[in-house]
This record gives sequence, structure tokens and C-alpha cells, in this order.
Amino acid sequence: MKNKRSKTALSLTYAFLVFVAAVDLIPFFWMILSSFKPLAEIFVFPPKLLPSAWAFSNYRSAWRAGGLNFTRMFGNSMLVAIPFTLGCIVTSSLAAFSFARIRFRGSELVFMCLIASMMIPVSVTMIPTFLLFRNLRLIDTLYPLIARGFFGQAFVIFLMRQFYMTLPKELDDAAFVDGYSRLRIWWKIIMPLSKPILATVIIFVFQQVYNDFQNPLIYINSTAKFTVQLGLASFRGLYATRYDLLMAASVFTLVPILVLYLSAQKYFVEGIAMTGLKG
Repeated sequence: MKNKRSKTALSLTYAFLVFVAAVDLIPFFWMILSSFKPLAEIFVFPPKLLPSAWAFSNYRSAWRAGGLNFTRMFGNSMLVAIPFTLGCIVTSSLAAFSFARIRFRGSELVFMCLIASMMIPVSVTMIPTFLLFRNLRLIDTLYPLIARGFFGQAFVIFLMRQFYMTLPKELDDAAFVDGYSRLRIWWKIIMPLSKPILATVIIFVFQQVYNDFQNPLIYINSTAKFTVQLGLASFRGLYATRYDLLMAASVFTLVPILVLYLSAQKYFVEGIAMTGLKG
């Protein structure tokens, strides 16, 4: 009787999760189907699920609409997202390793102050950061978008520190006996064991930077340096918006995120499950 109830509860749980996932996917499928519709069909009432004529030309038109060049914008986005992600991983993992493995006076207080910094609104630091890069004459370049990643992120440090604390400290003691330095322990022992949390953090950080609209809007002025998010915003005009082209452009700009997630899905799920097991 107990097994039957547990199976029923499990079935209801799966049914509920499938329902929630289906509801979440409705906007995604609507975007894909709308990318193949003529502009006049997108807002017809009652709404039509499938287009009467599949407008595959929307993708070709969106790629170079209004003088835009998504090839260049994809390149700019990768030039920002890849170095930012790598820099954030290196600096954040070093900080997380220090908090997890090195005990010093006031370490917990310093870590709590770091966590508390996540409560500072972005708008508070926006103007001082802009003035800093303006004085360095880096406005209308990609450097302000990249440089921020090399100072780490509090949330990433927190995630990685929680993961590192699940690794046995006996690994460090054995490495010290073999003459390893702390830096060599981090690189040779901790990092190879950190594939799950690295995959998780890479997906989080890359998606954050790739989808960032505010910072490129602040620092980039010339269209030659536009990222894909600025390119998507260009489809919105003062009096009208080309939703057919916007939907098509949204679909092909989503591809890098999907490829990255599907490639690291196994490690991503494991990293989420293991992070925070030990405080």
C-alpha cells in the first residue's frame, strides 16, 4: 500500500513538472513559429499557431536588416563573452579556493562582506565605473565590457567556495607532503576535480555576459562594435517594430546559449546538485 502511494505521488509530481515545463516552453515555441510568419499574421485574432506561408526569408532579411551585420555582432559578442568568462573563472576560483582552504583571522568576516556586496544595486556603481573608463579613454571600445570579468563575481565565488568545501582536505595534506605549493594544488588537484561547478559557472557567466544589454548600451557608440543584444534592440523603431525580423533574429541569437547548455548539461546538473552540500 505504501509503495502504491509513493508511486502515485511520484507520478503526480512528474505530471506537474511536465505541465510547468510545457507552460514555460510556450513562449519559446511561439517565438520560433512567429519567426516564420509574415508580419501581418503575427497579431491576427484569433491567433494562428502555424503560418499560412512559411516565410524562411525572415532569417535572411534579419541578418542584414537596416544595415546591420550579425556576423560582426556575433564576433563582438564572442570577443566579450569568452575573455570575460575565462577571466571570471580564474579570479573567482582563486578567491573561492582561498576562502575554502586557507584559514586566516577574519576570513569569515571578509567572506560575509563579499556576500553582502551582492546587495549593492548596479545603479550605485554604474556612474563611477563609467567615469573610470571614460578617464582611461576606453569608451566605444570592448575593453570596459571585458575588464569587469577579471575582478571576479561574488556569486561565482560563493558557488565555487561551497563546492570546494565538499572536497576532502586530505588531498591538500597529501599534496603538501609531495612539496606542492598552494597555487599548484589549486591548478593540479582542485581544478581537475571541479568540472561540475566549472560547467555550472561557465553557463551562468557566459549567459549573463552574452545577454547583457545595459553595459554595451552604455559603453558602445558605433554600430561596428555592436553586440547581438544591441542588434536585437535595433529592430524596435520609434513608430513601428518589425516583429517578424525580431523573432527570427531572436532565434538565431539563442543558438550559442543552447549549444553551450546542451554540451555541458551533464556537468551542469551535477554541479547544481553538489553545490552547497557543506557550509
